[in-house]
Amino acid sequence: MTNITNKVAVVTGAGRGIGRAIAVELAKMGARVVVAARSVSELEETARMAGLASVVPTDVRRQNEVHRLLEHAETQLGPVDILVNAAGIGVSGPVVGFSDADFEAVLDTNLKSIFLTCRGVLPSMTARGTGHIVNIASIAGKVGSANLAVYCASKFGVVGFTQALAEEVRQHGIRVSLICPGSTDTSFFGGTGKASKARERMLTPADIAHAVAMLVTQEANSFISEVVIRPTMKP
Repeated sequence: MTNITNKVAVVTGAGRGIGRAIAVELAKMGARVVVAARSVSELEETARMAGLASVVPTDVRRQNEVHRLLEHAETQLGPVDILVNAAGIGVSGPVVGFSDADFEAVLDTNLKSIFLTCRGVLPSMTARGTGHIVNIASIAGKVGSANLAVYCASKFGVVGFTQALAEEVRQHGIRVSLICPGSTDTSFFGGTGKASKARERMLTPADIAHAVAMLVTQEANSFISEVVIRPTMKP
């Protein structure tokens, strides 16, 4: 397996949950990790857990802030070798009652941010002929659910974008991978895990971090295009 010691990794959504677990795991593997999220206090806690992680408060929905994040990573640590897009929000509710503001927030956070970060790292990765991008989607990007139409739309978009981008850049030595987790014990939809489901049967953020570790340590002649992770027992 490929060693990622001293590789520069940027992880969005790293203030808590899945993003935090991924940042900590990559740091343990020797990568030099830059963590991004909107909450400074949450990022600082992630940095403490990860050791040498570099903190850059970022609203990944905004192009200027994404540019500042990537510029910081390259200036301080070097060209980005690994990009993990884990930023995401969930807003549930029937379509007839869904606000324009919530629609824009979900699509901008879950989908537009991935476009912005990928567009930002690709020129350098293409010039160097190497790089790995991992986008975190969801089972909701494959199967629709009642009262999650907008969230599902955003994640279906992530799946399509990732699949298309992988074909677009693989000729340049860049690998683009997709992870679709099932029910995961986080505070994603508000609260500590989904109250209606048995938390002990849900995935943990560490399960997704383990999958990321597997992806980014593949030998250069191959890449895993997609990983779907489900709990062993249905919550």
